[in-house]
Amino acid sequence: MDRDRKILDTAAAVFYEKGFHGVGVDELGKRAGLSGPALYRHFSGKDEILAALFNEALDELVSATAPVHDDPDKDLDRLIRHHVAFAVGHRHLVNIYQREDRSLVDPWKRQFDRRRRQYIGRWETAIARCFPDAAADEIAAGTQACLGVIFSIAYWPAKLAQTPALADLITGFATAGLARLRG
Repeated sequence: MDRDRKILDTAAAVFYEKGFHGVGVDELGKRAGLSGPALYRHFSGKDEILAALFNEALDELVSATAPVHDDPDKDLDRLIRHHVAFAVGHRHLVNIYQREDRSLVDPWKRQFDRRRRQYIGRWETAIARCFPDAAADEIAAGTQACLGVIFSIAYWPAKLAQTPALADLITGFATAGLARLRG
């Protein structure tokens, strides 16, 4: 494992455990197997590390938002399932994102906020393809509801988040809720 990856993985674990503001660079470096000052050879500080974690997560999530099916319902199903798998597989990272979103500072915050708006827009496009007659505010609300349900998995008891049919359940909940957009 390369040093940057070790630092990022360690930071994700420590930020989850103590919160972004609950850990200093020295402790983060020590847990990653190097001194605090040595961490600065890899990242400019905790802010850049947090931004890197958020951007890695967003890269993975955005990759699933591009349409791959002619059938918009199949695309939405795939999109939801991918996000459920991500939320289950990266519960700590999703939890950090939801808790520490406000901790991200400029210039990383501006860049990340722009990317997040594009990501949300891609979700809205996927939902609008399924519900072409729905109003824009309904599509926006449906998008936020889907993401809220999916990313709430980060706060579930670990055993419950490992339910074998979880993707089916969440996909069913999300699509049933979105079905109200049909009128």
